[in-house]
Amino acid sequence: MPLALAALLADDVRVRHQLEAARKDPLTGLPDRDALTGRIDRLARSHRGQLLALVADADGLKAVNDTLGHDAGDALIATIGHRLGSWAGARGGIAARLGGDEFGVTLLLPPGTDAAREVVALRALLAQPVDHAGQTLRPAVSIGIARAADLPDTATASRLLRGADMAMYLVKTGQQPCGYVATRQDAYAPTVRGRRPGRPGTHLAAG
Repeated sequence: MPLALAALLADDVRVRHQLEAARKDPLTGLPDRDALTGRIDRLARSHRGQLLALVADADGLKAVNDTLGHDAGDALIATIGHRLGSWAGARGGIAARLGGDEFGVTLLLPPGTDAAREVVALRALLAQPVDHAGQTLRPAVSIGIARAADLPDTATASRLLRGADMAMYLVKTGQQPCGYVATRQDAYAPTVRGRRPGRPGTHLAAG
């Protein structure tokens, strides 16, 4: 191989590695939302019937930051991210950090597997104590589930994640139990400025 071509290929590999690193969250090492939605869209084309998406949100992070400091909050987020990534990876899926204290997961669920039971077990795994600077942190995570098979064939990755996000919100607010699976109505619930009701800045006016 000519030296000029070899140098060009090596530079291309270096640039691609830099881009991949830039797309990973520095705190958790997880990929970003674009990587997650890309994986969902690819899996939906060939394995829609088994495709599952989760949205997980850490509970009480602000209280941890306010009482123990942001280093403790970062340790909590990093641990949740690592545990989610390992759990998803062991099942052939991926986890991503969607931003702040929110994560997304996608994977293919084998036929006959109870998604709700899997998520209840996942929540217990994520709730294992975390030691940080002599303090014991106790993670709590709300998780919502959405199945591609429950939505129209035209539903996109964003729509599937919206359903999981709404399911997570219903679990977080105590309106549904852990293991709740989003309905089609959840996935197509009205939004406020493109965001799920209940998020900051989305309070609906009375009437």
